[in-house]
Amino acid sequence: MTALDLSSPVAVVGTGTMGQGIAQVALVAGHPVRLYDAVPGRAREAADAIGARLDRLVEKERLTGAERDAARARLGPAEALADLADCALVVEAVLERLDVKQELFRALEDVVGDDCLLATNTSSLSVTAIGGALRAPGRFVGLHFFNPAPLLPLVEVVSGFATDPASATRAYETARAWGKTPVACADTPGFVVNRVARPFYAEALAVHELRAADPATVDAVLRESGGFRMGAFELTDLIGQDVNESVTHSVWQAFFQDARFTPSLAQRRLVESGRLGRKSGQGWYDYRDGAERPEPHTAEPADRPAYVVAEGGLGPAGELPALIREAGIEVREEGGGSGSLVLPGGGRLLLTGGQTAVELGDVVHFDLALDYRRATRVALAPAEATSPRTLAEATGLFQALGKKVSVVGDVPGMIVARTVARIVDLAYDAVARGVASAEDVDTAMRLGVNYPLGPVEWGRRLGLWWVYELLGELHEREPSGRHAPSLALRRHTHASDAGEGTPS
Repeated sequence: MTALDLSSPVAVVGTGTMGQGIAQVALVAGHPVRLYDAVPGRAREAADAIGARLDRLVEKERLTGAERDAARARLGPAEALADLADCALVVEAVLERLDVKQELFRALEDVVGDDCLLATNTSSLSVTAIGGALRAPGRFVGLHFFNPAPLLPLVEVVSGFATDPASATRAYETARAWGKTPVACADTPGFVVNRVARPFYAEALAVHELRAADPATVDAVLRESGGFRMGAFELTDLIGQDVNESVTHSVWQAFFQDARFTPSLAQRRLVESGRLGRKSGQGWYDYRDGAERPEPHTAEPADRPAYVVAEGGLGPAGELPALIREAGIEVREEGGGSGSLVLPGGGRLLLTGGQTAVELGDVVHFDLALDYRRATRVALAPAEATSPRTLAEATGLFQALGKKVSVVGDVPGMIVARTVARIVDLAYDAVARGVASAEDVDTAMRLGVNYPLGPVEWGRRLGLWWVYELLGELHEREPSGRHAPSLALRRHTHASDAGEGTPS
């Protein structure tokens, strides 16, 4: 089954931001495009808006004047659904309500031909449930574009329970012909991206609710140590707190209130207060004129230690001894041990493993980094009983490596480690449940939400045993079920000993 022929008309129903974006993608790819909106005059306004964006593409030399003129000639508003009768594909981007979408597709089914592909751009509703209202649900698929559709490459091609494989393949190949990167996935709550991404927000909110760090510090650590493009608080402000919270709540309810997807009370209160993020002027941050952006907590300069003693391996932080030597600090190697850096004062520096520092004596935990060489910030978590000298030596050590240091509260798993471990776990769980292939999960998370690594690849690099054991320690200390390792991760962790730890 091949992509739709470029001569085939494509219709977009719903002319908001997303509908206009999808229409522009199909139009620039070469299709005749028809726009329909139930509100009189909206389709014409949308066509004019798309035309203006085509003008800007010419100004940026991404289209020629001739290509723009040809695209404009292929674009037109439709006055009624009947005007879509000869379309080969109709994509819906209307209100996120099941009854509204079902009513629309029932009406479309009476208009279009039997070979017309019907698609929904829903991000939160069941593709199966929407298609269940149709006489022929086999031709119904999800085509979930990401906003802004003309710029973001990812499209989740979602097969409902009754979707014919041929229909899914045609939708997939059409999205690829439009210059997008499609991933095939099953119809489960959140599809791939909104399912696997929930811990990115949830763990940041949990750290904040535990009063371990303020939003600016959490965001800085996620960016500068974790390698994420944006921190969780600034990203939810950009998305809209109401939108992000609604998606979280929808996924949680759809999974029968599974603890892994539990919404945040702190975010609920933010939404109730009307602080929805950039669009309302206030969210976790203040975007009003003259408002100052809060700075992350950054420790004052401290003296570098004269030496450290490396006891045992450091797991995902194994490159640190080499970096410490490069900074001119002596590293004394000692075999055995549980994997720590012993400081001159006798205190120990440990990569967080899901425990709290208070359990371990004169200890400072440090957080996970995507790449300790390139990271510009590292978070440290001392216990209340940690000696000031130990904290100062730990701070000075990382500062000697050229890192800013943020001291945060003693929470198990800290910030980056608990976030990444849970993302890896949900990715392995999604693959095991047939939501998508490992390759497609990694592609979706890199392209859909700009993760620095796909989570399956990330798990491989960290070592599945490290991820599994960290989550187990977290679960022991916060036994709600949210951090309990999935059966899929357990299986792949044990299989990794035999070289079989990567899902397919």
